[in-house]
Amino acid sequence: MYSLDRLASGLPVMTAPIEGTAAVTVMVFAGAGSRYEKDSERGISHFLEHMFFKGGKKYRDTKEVSAAIDGVGGDFNAFTGKEYAGYYVKTASDHAELACDVLSDMLLHATFPDNEIEKERGVIMEEERMYQDTPMYRAGWDFEELIFGDHPLGWDTIGKEKVIMSVKQKDFQKHKDALYGPDNTVLAFAGNIQRKEALALAETYFAALSGKKGASYKPFESYGKQSVFLRTKNTEQAHLVLGVPGLRSLDPDHFAVKLLAIILGGNMSSRMFLRIREARGLCYYISTDIDNYMDAGSISTRAGVDQTRLHEAIEAIKTEYLLCAKDGITAEELKRAKDFLKGKIKLSFEDSEDVAHFYGKQQLLYPFVRDITQYFAEIDKVTEDQVNALSKDLLVQDELRLVVIGKEDNEKKLEQLIRS
Repeated sequence: MYSLDRLASGLPVMTAPIEGTAAVTVMVFAGAGSRYEKDSERGISHFLEHMFFKGGKKYRDTKEVSAAIDGVGGDFNAFTGKEYAGYYVKTASDHAELACDVLSDMLLHATFPDNEIEKERGVIMEEERMYQDTPMYRAGWDFEELIFGDHPLGWDTIGKEKVIMSVKQKDFQKHKDALYGPDNTVLAFAGNIQRKEALALAETYFAALSGKKGASYKPFESYGKQSVFLRTKNTEQAHLVLGVPGLRSLDPDHFAVKLLAIILGGNMSSRMFLRIREARGLCYYISTDIDNYMDAGSISTRAGVDQTRLHEAIEAIKTEYLLCAKDGITAEELKRAKDFLKGKIKLSFEDSEDVAHFYGKQQLLYPFVRDITQYFAEIDKVTEDQVNALSKDLLVQDELRLVVIGKEDNEKKLEQLIRS
């Protein structure tokens, strides 16, 4: 179970005690993902994530931040997605106050030093080059651009080089002031900590957080019309992503589409894995997953295949989609998918970081928060007929989008493969 309180500023404070652990995670969420950016700001959200670790009032630089957490054997990190960003420290529970001290210093007193900005420009460009050199990741970004089009949901979080190389201290401060106030952030505690202690720490270290949300994101209106994106590159494998538009995160069929993705390619007993990898030896990795945002989503299968068997793999994945839409799933498949999803969530709840993320994300983005019992009840409510109807609605041949990175150079042939 969890508890929800608010400081006088309105900042939500969530506490989720976990029995049998010696760890605690303190995590700050902000509605500050990359979809809040304009074209002239592309990359500032992710760059800001890096700059938060460059020092504040008490911990004046990266070395002091690192030394404080490393000195107690803790972990700290951050992430920037499309709709939210997060910053966390995980330590032994007797160092929870240190975790709050470090995070609040970052959040309240980040200085964004000019010399650190200059150094970090190069770091981020090297990160971007790393993804360019990792086709299995790059293909996923290309697919989002293909399916969401020229909309912030289709832009990668790294951003544009000209923005990364030109953004200044005042730009970081303006972005932080617009999105990191108490009405657009959530503070979550999970692990070996009780509500009373968490609230006391929140009051001590985060009560001074102030400001009002001063930015909003552009609504999503329509999916991209282009069906194929080809990046011809001399890679050892061909990497592909084949999928269709999906559901928004608050769609009534949200849990049904999660289960559909598991049945199609979510584990080693899924259709894609057994029929494409195991039966035909077409690939090493293959998986189906969903992306869901507040007003848009996708379902897609990605794989890495031998260059000479790329067309065969595309045809095989397409066939599995269309077969599922035509014939539906079985009761046994649905049961296995439900048990798999609930089992994975139960395992994740042994980690205080995952628990903090589970509750904090819901509180930040959604109009209500489900505890694990309520979440499992939603999974159990999904019916075979519901998944079958969803398959027919989503897995439509005319809606297929395909990304390929590899030696292939015939985009028209790829279009023919998914349309014929």
